[in-house]
Amino acid sequence: MRNLRKLFLAAIMVVGFNVAAQAQEVAHINVSELIPLMPESKTAKDELTKLQDKLKKELETMQKDYQTKGQKYQTEAPTAGDALNATRMKEMQEMEDRMYLFQQNADQELSKKQLALTEPILTKAQQAIHKVARAKGYKYVLDSTLGSGVILADGPNLMADVKKELKIN
Repeated sequence: MRNLRKLFLAAIMVVGFNVAAQAQEVAHINVSELIPLMPESKTAKDELTKLQDKLKKELETMQKDYQTKGQKYQTEAPTAGDALNATRMKEMQEMEDRMYLFQQNADQELSKKQLALTEPILTKAQQAIHKVARAKGYKYVLDSTLGSGVILADGPNLMADVKKELKIN
């Protein structure tokens, strides 16, 4: 019975040491906090804003043309013939279709541009996190961003070391 108790205590100690060792292999970082701190993020945001403003101005110009023509056609409609009014109605519908298509294409263009700009930033952040984690001996790094599934993040936070690696103050 004594040997069984000693064996049981030894097993508990081994499991306890194993859990403690594994806890030292895990660290965390809030990636959604890190990304905006990177200078590349500001550059990407500025570039996206410029593109968005350009596309918005183009759409506003199209809308002004549409409104101007619509008002002109509306005032001339009583004196214009049925054939001319039908042609103008068709032209207005085509302008609406072009604006709708332009807006869809602009949204797609913005999405593609955002992906193209953010992908290298995420890759750079990930590489820095990998480098710091390996240098510190961590096997697992969890993203402690709110809603990412990490409920408790009491382990080592790599934010300061990754910021240092990326040369962010």
